[in-house]
Amino acid sequence: MTFNKQDILDAFKRRVATRYYDGNRKISDEDMKFILELGRLSPSSIGSEPWRFVVVQNPALREAIKPVGWGVANQLDDCSHLVVFLAKKHARYDSEFLRDVLIRRGFEGEQLQAGLARYKQFQTEDMKQAANEQTLFDWACKQTYIALANMMTGAAMIGIDSCPIEGFNYEAVNKILADAGIFDLAEWGVSVMATFGYRSREIVSKGRKPFDEVVQWVR
Repeated sequence: MTFNKQDILDAFKRRVATRYYDGNRKISDEDMKFILELGRLSPSSIGSEPWRFVVVQNPALREAIKPVGWGVANQLDDCSHLVVFLAKKHARYDSEFLRDVLIRRGFEGEQLQAGLARYKQFQTEDMKQAANEQTLFDWACKQTYIALANMMTGAAMIGIDSCPIEGFNYEAVNKILADAGIFDLAEWGVSVMATFGYRSREIVSKGRKPFDEVVQWVR
């Protein structure tokens, strides 16, 4: 299967962080499911998929986020969809979560034990991420950004705008959503958010560094 390269580049060039949406235009259920499916199908380290995508359409919850979400407050009334990306906590090599990941990939018996041993080395020696809960959570958060990028790019390719959001009080947003019963704070935490919809005005694209400044060939 091949795609027109220029069409893809044009979508990348048109995609910009959209902070002002047309509140009268809503993304269809079909298109939003497509965008979320791009997230679900995204790659992740060791196939861990340490994410959940929470689509917050509830007006009361959006209002509760406004005072602690300075980077998203002016988008919440008009954006079509707000997606909160959750990252898994405690995804350590000896957790049931990671064991289930390998079983889902078809590991069993000695192969399963060998896989767990390999990921123990990966987490304790290679990346040294098993040292504490924060480094493990940071690793899981990194995976959610792969899904985030794919969702924003795919949205742009079908004419839908988006904006990634890190500008909010993480502790407060975690509490708002956990208190609403959306997730268990012992198991999940907010990694990042994104708004989706249709821009209400044209946006000047940000400049990018020259190709040769960011790409290094080692032959």
